[in-house]
Amino acid sequence: MSQRRRESGILLHVTSLPDNQGIGNFGPAAYRFVDFLARTRQQLWQVLPLGPTGYGNSPYQSFSAFAGNPLLISLEALASEGLLDTADLPTSAGFPADAVAFDEVALQQTRLLGQAFDRFRSPPFANQQAELALFVDEHSAWLDDYALFQGLKWAHGGVAWTCWEPRARDRDPEAIRSYREQLRQQIELEKFTQFKFYGQWRALKRYANERGISIIGDLPIFVAHDSSDVWVNKDQFYLNPDGKPQVVAGVPPDYFSATGQLWGNPIYRWDKMASENFAWWTKRIRGALQLFDRIRVDHFRGFESYWEVAGDATVASGGRWAPGPGAALFEAARRELGPLPIIAEDLGVITPQVDALRDQLGFPGMRVLQFAFGDDPKARDYQPHNYPRECLVYTGTHDNDTTVGWFASEAGEGTTRAHETIHRERQNALRYLDSDGRDVHWDMIRLALASVANTAIFPMQDLLGLGSQARMNLPGTSSGNWTWRMRWESLTPEIEQRLQGLTETYERAK
Repeated sequence: MSQRRRESGILLHVTSLPDNQGIGNFGPAAYRFVDFLARTRQQLWQVLPLGPTGYGNSPYQSFSAFAGNPLLISLEALASEGLLDTADLPTSAGFPADAVAFDEVALQQTRLLGQAFDRFRSPPFANQQAELALFVDEHSAWLDDYALFQGLKWAHGGVAWTCWEPRARDRDPEAIRSYREQLRQQIELEKFTQFKFYGQWRALKRYANERGISIIGDLPIFVAHDSSDVWVNKDQFYLNPDGKPQVVAGVPPDYFSATGQLWGNPIYRWDKMASENFAWWTKRIRGALQLFDRIRVDHFRGFESYWEVAGDATVASGGRWAPGPGAALFEAARRELGPLPIIAEDLGVITPQVDALRDQLGFPGMRVLQFAFGDDPKARDYQPHNYPRECLVYTGTHDNDTTVGWFASEAGEGTTRAHETIHRERQNALRYLDSDGRDVHWDMIRLALASVANTAIFPMQDLLGLGSQARMNLPGTSSGNWTWRMRWESLTPEIEQRLQGLTETYERAK
């Protein structure tokens, strides 16, 4: 990636925005947030994956690597088009202000999107119907199969595709033709939903870009087993005859878990993908570049080597390292797509070989300040006086505790660290920051902004000085994550002025 001037921004997933809909979305609150970024002289908005989520509501376990999450569609925007009546819109009284009640939101969204689709098919919307036809044609390479996948999932009561009736599970050609006819209305609804998702997101992104804000999106290395991607491309994954994974992805024991993290994603047949010049991956990267200005590739180290665990394992600690595709995948994508504005998420168990792959490809890596003060010799790599300019510094990520929560943490709270280790880490941080700890989130934000790293990013929770109750995700757990939402009243004029001032002081203003 070419040299960039200094810049900064905020990590805030769309679902965390405040809205009467019960979940953040592409409506007025998102535009208000872009205006806030512009006023405070920020240049970046980083989001998590935007795909439709399944079990656990994790954006990293999506039903599709290409589709968008219907929950992010703004109902208010649909009403402004005349597809819903204002009286249909939800009010804030029905949902908690600080968390997403995913089940309730999904029921509401499904019902109202169905109503909007019914109205959409009437004569007054003939022009939009023609636009939908063009959209369907443009995205047919993934949309036809995804819409059928969701239709079949609906027809089978929501169970995973491996539990469907065998002809559907195995994509018997005659059965597929029959199901496309039987499920025609449900399939058309899914296509309408994606049409609205893409239209609303592109409008929001255009609004941000016009105000000097670039969007950093997130591309997980692995895809969910219960996804249209795996169902359609079984030959690209290590699967048993019944479709269940032979081996799955995870990470070995680490900072977050003594037994490692068992993600459960199926493993790619990299040899098969290489024989096809990584065509599926190139298509995936092209799709991401249509949605985002830059892409953070999650778990970049897996392209050098990844942690492989038996498909029936209950913990990740018994796995092994297996070789990834290396630079060949990205070189194939570059030949077809040109320069790749990719950020390498190079956190975790990083070896010299991973560093060499990142540097060979010219991708900037990540530095997380919360990792800078521990006993591990690698901690010094996360200390700002050791940074290269071409990297991104974060106070923390969506997988970390908030900075305030991290600083106040004790043993056993989302970490494998012992009490004495945590105490030393805290003292090291105070010495490095020259701080008394009373304003530790601002101390860390200042340190990130002052660093030589070209790019500084911090989660909204850190800007607001929130504790562990606002944590987005605790790796290794499958419930209670991804629900946090912000309140507008927490974003005070004092916070806005302080952020703008620091951004200007450290020459990161747009």
